Amino acid sequence: MKAGWKMFLLCAAVFAAALGAERMFVPHIVPVAFAEEPQPLWSVETAFVLRAIELMSGGVAIISLVLMLGAWAKRLTQGRAG
Repeated sequence: MKAGWKMFLLCAAVFAAALGAERMFVPHIVPVAFAEEPQPLWSVETAFVLRAIELMSGGVAIISLVLMLGAWAKRLTQGRAG
């Protein structure tokens, strides 16, 4: 169970770091090449990479949290049945 919490906290920290880096380095940049106004290529690529990191770490954090809550609920129900 401790490994699950470590995974959740690690992914949450990576998510927060990527979100902060995106807000700091490339604010108001859409990570898509087609925008209303021209954007520098380096900022579009940076925003794309940071958004990908955010989405992956957020997804893994949610999955690990759901699995840990499922294991916790299973342990509680088995303790009452026995």
